[in-house]
Amino acid sequence: MKVGIIICARYSNCGGGKCLKSMKERVGGFADYPIKEDLELVGFSNCGGCPGGNIEYVPEEMIKNGAEAIHFATGMVVGYPPCPSIDQFKEYIETHYHIPVIVGTHPIPLKYLNTHNKLSHWKTAKMDRIAGSLMDEDKKIMASYN
Repeated sequence: MKVGIIICARYSNCGGGKCLKSMKERVGGFADYPIKEDLELVGFSNCGGCPGGNIEYVPEEMIKNGAEAIHFATGMVVGYPPCPSIDQFKEYIETHYHIPVIVGTHPIPLKYLNTHNKLSHWKTAKMDRIAGSLMDEDKKIMASYN
């Protein structure tokens, strides 16, 4: 399985270590891939900054490189503030490019989850609906991503 990752432009200097770790360990957004299935990263880019200019073009390059799915990096969920356009970006890519989009890469670090659960925007933004699978991990695994 070949995948691409799109991160928030605020983190464009990110080295992707947590994303790659979770890909290898099959946790977070990669938990549904069978451990015996090879995963290959074929693209890593940022959204282009608000309002997401690269969302129109980056998936095409990833697909040309063989991407069968695109992941939005967990930073789009737990960065402050969370990306307000996740739903629109996901719908655009899935509709235009006919490729699945998975919200999240690595599990939400426990320290971020604990903070976000205290913030009113987390509930009003329905982040449990958007990124619920990233919060289903064992607390020890989430803590290892702090």
